[in-house]
Amino acid sequence: MRFSNWFVAVIFTLSICNSGQLLAQQKETAKPAVNTRSREAAKPKPGSPLDTVIDALYAAHTFEQTAISPDGKKIAWVETLLGKDNAPDGNTAIYLSGLQSNEGPARVSTAVGGTRENIKYLQRAEGSLAWAPDSTKLAFLSDAVKPGQLQLYVKDLSDHGSMPRHTNVKGLLAAPRWSPDGKTIAVLYTENATRAAGPLVAETPETGEIQDAFFQQRLALIDLATGDFRQISPADMYVYEFDWSPDSTRFAVIAAHGNGDNNWYIANLYTLDAGPLGLMKPIYKPPLQIANPRWSTDGKKIAFIAGLMSDEPSVGGDVYTIPATGGEATNVTPEIRATANWLAWTPEGKIIFGETVEGDAAVAKVDPASGRIDSLWRGQEQVSAGLWGTNISLARDGKTSAIIRSSLSDPPEIWAGPIGYWRQVTHRNAAVKPAWGEAKSIHWKSDGYDVQGWLLYPRDFVPSKKYPMVVEVHGGPGAAVQSKWPDSGHFAIALAGAGYFVFQPNPRGSFGQGEAFTRANVRDFGYGDFRDILAGVDEALRVAPIDSTRLGLTGWSYGGYMTMWGVTQTNRFKAAMAGAGIGNYQSYYGENKIDQWMIPFFGKSVYDDPEVYFRSSPITFIKNVKTPTLVIVGDSDGECPTPQSYEFWHALKTLGVETQLVVYEHEGHMFVKPEHQRDRTRRTVAWFDAHLR
Repeated sequence: MRFSNWFVAVIFTLSICNSGQLLAQQKETAKPAVNTRSREAAKPKPGSPLDTVIDALYAAHTFEQTAISPDGKKIAWVETLLGKDNAPDGNTAIYLSGLQSNEGPARVSTAVGGTRENIKYLQRAEGSLAWAPDSTKLAFLSDAVKPGQLQLYVKDLSDHGSMPRHTNVKGLLAAPRWSPDGKTIAVLYTENATRAAGPLVAETPETGEIQDAFFQQRLALIDLATGDFRQISPADMYVYEFDWSPDSTRFAVIAAHGNGDNNWYIANLYTLDAGPLGLMKPIYKPPLQIANPRWSTDGKKIAFIAGLMSDEPSVGGDVYTIPATGGEATNVTPEIRATANWLAWTPEGKIIFGETVEGDAAVAKVDPASGRIDSLWRGQEQVSAGLWGTNISLARDGKTSAIIRSSLSDPPEIWAGPIGYWRQVTHRNAAVKPAWGEAKSIHWKSDGYDVQGWLLYPRDFVPSKKYPMVVEVHGGPGAAVQSKWPDSGHFAIALAGAGYFVFQPNPRGSFGQGEAFTRANVRDFGYGDFRDILAGVDEALRVAPIDSTRLGLTGWSYGGYMTMWGVTQTNRFKAAMAGAGIGNYQSYYGENKIDQWMIPFFGKSVYDDPEVYFRSSPITFIKNVKTPTLVIVGDSDGECPTPQSYEFWHALKTLGVETQLVVYEHEGHMFVKPEHQRDRTRRTVAWFDAHLR
């Protein structure tokens, strides 16, 4: 479903660095208001000991993207800048460094003041890096002219003073990519867009006569010699991803007619001519979701990832290839006990792919001709070039790469080098230490499945002491929890800093153990997956000093749904916080903006098979609830709309169950305002403290 795994990397569009634009748009129009219903929870005031944990979440410098030059000699990356209260303010900075150089990184920016001897960099949103094929130029997006409006710039590394702007558009730009001949840059363009792309962001309020109106994201080309800017994809098609053909004459694109937020789930693979006519030819209609199209270096094949996916940015499945002229698609990784998240071709015709293996990150190589798969690296951490899941920035040689690397014990830094033999490039977070305890990967059996999860120990753990534990269910369900340094809004990690065990399971439906495991919760939401979670709780109780009478349950998105569901199925949990959840699938079908996600998971629409939606709805079993439950949601959430939380809270209140509803103004499915993130964390910890201490 379109439930986002919100605590994985924050990406709001196919552009890797549009979060600054999103935050800028929201902070111009929104007021930091919080609406509450029902009895007020005891909430720690700012300055309490909990704030030291929250501050630790904001202490680390974060990176949005890294990109290695095609020749493998230079690295660029995008850092998040901090503003008030040491929190991200929506602005970013680009840095550039030689891979073999001992010199410190140099900043690249269009927004400067002062003199050459005393340069002052202005706060701007800059990112979405793209190297020229000859490695001498770096394209990027910046809102230097007008805050919130990104334009395309090109930095010529051979001319320190040259940084021309190549666009003057109104709307959203994303994902610039150079043509292999170096003459043209392609971008995704949404003309006159009123908000950032994607349903994860806050929806625009609708009044008056409601119509199914939307903006189309189209593929556009910028001729670097003439400055000509033209849109080439059809006006009625929404383009999600693209890749140039090696001869610079065509594109492989993933696109769909109609509403882009909703129709990613039914998008197809096409080829699109780069010429004036922009002829578009369908190549493949997948049975499920499709992502990450990549043209082979010889131009004969297109590779992609296909499988059951619940969110556009959260890619997972098997690796496929198809002739560039069309035909049958071939699964080149059938029955792997892993989930491919990203791929790229090597010069010799092999495919490098990033994967999730259980809760680990890994990189592997497959020979499409023989089907042989070789593991290149695996670790209990997360590696990323900026996208969701496991992915790297790969040089032309197919061996040298750059990554953002982190784990629950090590904050993020930029690393580069041969795959699996990276060396550290940045040391931005050398002084940052975790404000929580050790993270351990645990395994257990459930209904014949091998299931994995992470058990995060409390800060200052004492083995002789019994601790409360809160179970945090991840979003998705098409996602997985990895050992990753948490982002600033990760409320559950704060619980580990406040004296709790935090258990993060990867039940059936998650990525990490192959497509059969990912599809195992189809038409079974709340049943097998919840049994996996309860079996994992038993394993956590077996291996750690956890008080079985002081258990809590929480989660966001799909995790919010599982929290609402869990308290209707058992009284084992003594407190719960349901974030952006779904209480009633039957009413939800008609309320959310992305109902296309539901067909692959439920089989039919609610109008054709209401029973399957009824049996997985928490509201069906609402009279079983005894657990005190805090409910949190944003008022502009299009994925898990506010009425779902209101309906669940209203039922608990009517039935006399202790509850509270908190609605945050102008927040979408992913909270972006630091003051709201901090408040959510304080309220969540206070709720569990009040019931589990």
